[in-house]
Amino acid sequence: MFAATMAAVLFTMALALARTALGPTVYDRVLGANMCGTKTVLLIAVLGFLTGRPEFLDLALIYVLLNFISTVAILKFVQYGSFFGPGRVSRR
Repeated sequence: MFAATMAAVLFTMALALARTALGPTVYDRVLGANMCGTKTVLLIAVLGFLTGRPEFLDLALIYVLLNFISTVAILKFVQYGSFFGPGRVSRR
C-alpha cells in the first residue's frame, strides 16, 4: 500500500517537473519547482514511515522551511528585480 503511495507521489512529482519545464510564464515554473519540493517532503516522510525512522520527519520539516524561503525569495526577485523591494537599494 505504501509502495503505491510512493508511486503516486513520484507520478505527481513528474507532472510538477513537466510544469516546471514547460510552464509558459516564470510563475508557472516557480510553482512547479515549489510543488516538486513539496512532493520531495512527502517522499521523505513516507520513506521515514516505511523504514521506521521518525527522525526523517525532522529532515522533512527543515526541507519545508528551505523550500518556502527559497520560493518567496525567488518570487520577490522576479517581481522587483532585487531582493530589497521596490525603490530600495542595498547599503553597499
